[in-house]
Formats: sequence, structure tokens, C-alpha cells
Amino acid sequence: MKGNVLVIGLGLIGGSVALAIRQEHKEAFITGFDVNEQNIALAKVLGIIDESCDSVEKEAAQADLIVIAIPVLKTAEMIKRLAAMPLKKDVLITDVGSTKERIVEASQVLAEQGIAFIGAHPMAGSHKSGTGAAKAHLFENAFYMLTPGENITAEQIETLKTWLKGTRAHFLEISPRVHDQLAGVISHFPHIIAAGLVNQARSSELDSELVSRLAAGGFRDITRIASSSPAMWRDILLQNQEVILSLMDSWQTEMEKIKSLIKERNSEGIYHFFDEARRFRDSLPSKSKGAIPAFYDLYVDVPDYPGVISEITGYLAEERISITNIRILETREEIYGVLVISFQTDNDRERAQDCLGRLTEYDTYLV
Repeated sequence: MKGNVLVIGLGLIGGSVALAIRQEHKEAFITGFDVNEQNIALAKVLGIIDESCDSVEKEAAQADLIVIAIPVLKTAEMIKRLAAMPLKKDVLITDVGSTKERIVEASQVLAEQGIAFIGAHPMAGSHKSGTGAAKAHLFENAFYMLTPGENITAEQIETLKTWLKGTRAHFLEISPRVHDQLAGVISHFPHIIAAGLVNQARSSELDSELVSRLAAGGFRDITRIASSSPAMWRDILLQNQEVILSLMDSWQTEMEKIKSLIKERNSEGIYHFFDEARRFRDSLPSKSKGAIPAFYDLYVDVPDYPGVISEITGYLAEERISITNIRILETREEIYGVLVISFQTDNDRERAQDCLGRLTEYDTYLV
């Protein structure tokens, strides 16, 4: 498609959307705006945008597509600013925020002027953040949620999908309210739990050094999402307040239930508590992307001898398999250590497992 695209916010998500549009629509001209001048400079160097602008007002009037990729609490303010500008009547405006109901409500000022706003949330992310982490394939096979208002036509939705075709994502259309409920259950609330577990460990009365050392293994893995941006999660929870508070009430009820079972020494009840969780967790798709960015880790049992890590990474390099992170869970003299290797995609992990699986000295497994 030909046309002018304005991307407001050039971080990980905004930059990746811009790259996906560029990949599919070579003739589109992409302009970027960001309050951080370093992001703008990097976006130019990386070819994410064709040009930058000093103000949204200057470029918005010429845009055929406007993508708002800024913090959710700022998105409503940006929508109001756009509503006061002389925009094209057929311009499409969308966002990438993790909450939708309040943002779609705020877009009513655009609807009153006949301007189409389609709320959206690409459910994908990365271990890294910022413009430098942007990738055109970030959203590939991920769910890209669309939450159109009542004034939006089927044709306008299809036009947005065409613009975003380069994401290679799976588009789902749902109401803003249902989106926020779903996101609360499978993304927002789990981040609260992860942060709560970490804070509990931090404030433990036990020896802090031992807590830190022992928490470096599985505990660190299950609480990875607690490392997310505090500012971002503050904004998300304030935007999705009603859903979050309801989920917290349900969680407290669930914890009281298991607490009671433990007090009563109810062996069967405790068993069922974990068994139901295990069965539901094991039924979840293992290959598809969800709301929380997946971590494609491969665990490798390795003998402890000099050069073993460079040996393994060397084999992967020969296969041109990119590694995003590598760490050692445990190495002690004369026993096997566990090497955890992280990859960008599940395909890379599968290739790595196949590569190392051909070598008898390494045992690989997933968890």
C-alpha cells in the first residue's frame, strides 16, 4: 500500500510495527515521533523510519495511518490532541496499548468527527526493550487483538489488517471490555503475583544472602516477568483497575481455600489443588505465543571441564543459530552443570536441541 504512516513512539513495539509495515509495504513513507531524541536517531540509523518530525501536529495532517505506541496513560491524551488537528477524513488511527476499554472510550472524540480509531494490542514482547530491540518478526504468530468501536466498519478493519499484514500475526476481534478481562487474567495479574513473590523473598527474615543464592534457579525463572518496567505496570494497573481489583478478590478467595486445606491437613484436597492446576497448565498450547512474551530456553547438562561452554556455543554458531542469553545454573567439580541457553524463537531452540542432540556428551531438555 502507498501512503504516509506516522508512528508516535519508537520503542520496542512502535519500532517493530514500523518495521513490519516497511517490510510489507515498500512504497509507504514512515515518519516517526518520539520524545527521546536518541530513539529517533537510532530509528533512522536502523532504517525503522524514513524521517522524523519535531511535532505530531506537523505530520498528522498528512498521515493515512497513525500508530500510537506510547504508555497507556498518555494514549488518551494523544487521542485528544489528534482530535484537535486537521486530519484526513479517511485516516486510520490505532494504538498498541495493553488496556483497551478506557482508550476506546477516549476515542469517542474522534468518532464524533468521523475519524476512525481502532484499538489494538499486539500480544508480543521481548527480553529486551527500546528502539534497538525492534524487529519486524516480533509479532509473527502472536495474537494481535483488535477492539473496534461501534462506529467502525468492516472495511476499515480490513484496511488496518492490510497495513499490519507484515506483522504475520493472528488478528482477533473482541470488545474492549472482554480484552481487558482477558489481559487481566493472563497478563496483568500474573505480573502482580510475580512481583509479590519477589518482594516476599526480598523482605524475608531469613538470611538474605542464602535467599538470593537459592532463588537464582527455578525461583528466578518463574518470576522473570517481575523484571518488567515498573512505570509501564503502574500505568496498566491504573487503567485496568476494576478488572485487577476483582481478580485480587478471587485470588484471595483461592488462597484462603488452600490455606484452609493445609490447616485441616486435608491431603486429598491439597492433592486436587495441585492436580487441577497441573492438568490445566499441561493442556495449554506449547508452540503458540500468548499474552506474556515466551522465553525459549534450552537446558543442557554439561560436564565441568575447561572450554565446554565455548565448545557448545561454537557448535550453535556453526549452525548459524542466534543466542539471546546464556547462564549456568550450577557447576561443581566432577558433576554435571546445567547450562540454560535462551533463543529468540521456538524454531531456533528446536534447531539447537537437534544440533546438540546429535552429540552424545550433551543431554538437552525443556521445562
